[in-house]
Amino acid sequence: MSLFGKKDKKETSCCCGGNCDAESMAKAAGAKAEGASVKVLGSGCAKCNQLEAAAKEALEQLGMDAAIDHVTDFSQIAAYGVMTTPALVVDGKVVSYGKVLKTEEVVTILRKVRQ
Repeated sequence: MSLFGKKDKKETSCCCGGNCDAESMAKAAGAKAEGASVKVLGSGCAKCNQLEAAAKEALEQLGMDAAIDHVTDFSQIAAYGVMTTPALVVDGKVVSYGKVLKTEEVVTILRKVRQ
């Protein structure tokens, strides 16, 4: 309680209205540091799901592990510096954002990144 009888409110600054407290941001930084994976960043909308399907198909065509992590937590998305979704992350690096890639485009990106 403050001197004025009101509960102290913890102020956080977050552009997306999500949970951007220190614990959430630390978790996001840890998730980003994991790397060695394919992730789709986005709210779970139709475009995000289309990108996830294209990435999964591309991984299968290349004979790679088709496990994809779909990140919907805005603090984790922000940890990658992404402001426009959907975004594709390969081995911890953002390789595309703001558009739905076709399967062939994802195949090309994966070949370049994982040579």
